Amino acid sequence: MLYAKDGIPLLRYGQPVQSERPAADYVPDLSAMSSQASSELRDIVERFVSDRDALLRFYSVHGSKLQFLRLQEFYHAWLDQIESMPYEQLSLEGSIDWHLLNNKLKHLLMLLRREQSRRQEMAFIMPIMDEVAALQESRRQFEEVPPVEISKKLAAMTESLKSARALNNIGRSVALRAANRIGDIKKTLADWFGFYDGYDPEFSWWCRTPYKSLVTELEAQELFLRETIVGHKIGQDEPIVGDPIGLEGLLADLECEMIPYTPDELIAIAETELSWCQNEWRKVAAELGLGDDWQAALRLVKEDHVLPGQQPKLIASQAYEAIAFVLEHDLLTLPPLAIDVWRMSMLSKEAQQVSPFFLGGELIQVAFPTDSMDHADKLDSLLANNAHFARAVVHHELIPGHHLQMFMGERQNRHRKLFNTPFWVEGWALWWEFRLWDLGFPQSAQNRGGMLFWRTHRCARIIFSLNFHMGKWTPEQCIDFLVEQVGHDRHTATGEVRRSFNGNYPPLYQAAYLIGALQMRALFAEFVLDGAMTEKEFHDRSICGNVMPLALVRARLGGTKLAKDYRASWRF
Repeated sequence: MLYAKDGIPLLRYGQPVQSERPAADYVPDLSAMSSQASSELRDIVERFVSDRDALLRFYSVHGSKLQFLRLQEFYHAWLDQIESMPYEQLSLEGSIDWHLLNNKLKHLLMLLRREQSRRQEMAFIMPIMDEVAALQESRRQFEEVPPVEISKKLAAMTESLKSARALNNIGRSVALRAANRIGDIKKTLADWFGFYDGYDPEFSWWCRTPYKSLVTELEAQELFLRETIVGHKIGQDEPIVGDPIGLEGLLADLECEMIPYTPDELIAIAETELSWCQNEWRKVAAELGLGDDWQAALRLVKEDHVLPGQQPKLIASQAYEAIAFVLEHDLLTLPPLAIDVWRMSMLSKEAQQVSPFFLGGELIQVAFPTDSMDHADKLDSLLANNAHFARAVVHHELIPGHHLQMFMGERQNRHRKLFNTPFWVEGWALWWEFRLWDLGFPQSAQNRGGMLFWRTHRCARIIFSLNFHMGKWTPEQCIDFLVEQVGHDRHTATGEVRRSFNGNYPPLYQAAYLIGALQMRALFAEFVLDGAMTEKEFHDRSICGNVMPLALVRARLGGTKLAKDYRASWRF
């Protein structure tokens, strides 16, 4: 529909200007919504989330022994209740939620055990963790506080921290983990101390000075761990250390994701896909008159960038170009409100050290040079965020990718946000890169080069991240691999590896992009190419189910109620 004012269409990049679109377009078909099937376990899932959140607010000391015990008992009690439900009486949607919650509870128990094991590894360098936890947890139980005794405990904790620094057999991964935990410990201490200080004069008289001394010692401990052990000097980039979880940890996480593959099998899949990408790169190079020199082709793609200050206009035009393509091909339902409400911001220099490219969702965060960067870094950022790389990633971050995902996730089966998995989240967004490639969205060799860079990058993510977590590769080897096999500049490769290992991403996150997309591709072949449903129906039904392992998406699309003792066996 075109909207006009004084005979002049008010269109921006093919879409109505937001303020001119009738608000009635934002209201969904309520009769259709009221007729949609709903899971009878929805309230149960929401009750679990609310009760667990309440427990975590009360037992708030991260990783404490008491928190571990209470959560462990809580999860086991929920598992007992879930197992005793009359499963055969559940509807399809109810059975999906039953498997999701059962699987989630088992995974949470596994994560508790992993957290306790990792906490024990830190205990010798952070010997006060249990004592700090006991202070806060005693306060929550309204136990009486003897100020003289507490002041002695605070002083003893200070001395034990000093003694711990004499140890010299600390691994860098454990040291970084402990340094990161100190922030939680200081926050817990401050909350505990602030409850009494100034309110109980005797407490303040005895405890204020030893408390301040303990906080100072914690800060010294953090500095010691970061500078002396990890090697992170103030003013320098943080070294990439990471915290590998090993083969056993990866297998446990894959089981939770309902992916019946070993890490080595996933690496082999990635290597096959990488070979496909390399062959396509040679075709691009030939079309550009560069023989089979894919690296020369990549350099040519990178050099096509807009001038400083013009990136926002480019990103907006590319976002609406993808929207128009999806609408023209009738690939899935796009609510007008989702089209109109996405926003844009610019990533800072500091943020780009970890995320040298874009981040997305309703707010797309754009990477491009800032005036505070060194000149060489500005040039690197220009090349890394060229027009063709951007064109290949904007629809991944916005529509039909993450923004649409999040938009629908707030409106359809919202209770399933508990079951968040990167294989669905990132797999869906990357699947659209696959699908748009197949439908001819890239219009030139350089467009295809931009899409190939990211597809090659996702293959590499599986290979380097799983090898790192199995202890086979160092961070430096991961960086070298991205430079040599993907064509990253060294600064973007370093940022990618730092983001993967020093951030808060789960161990399988980087592998989830390509593996999730391959799962979606297999589902598309099974349900669309075989004629079970139209492409639009496939995409609408997939996104409206909300977050879940893709093996359960398959069951839901096929109307298959799984056995109560179902174990994943889908080889996609």
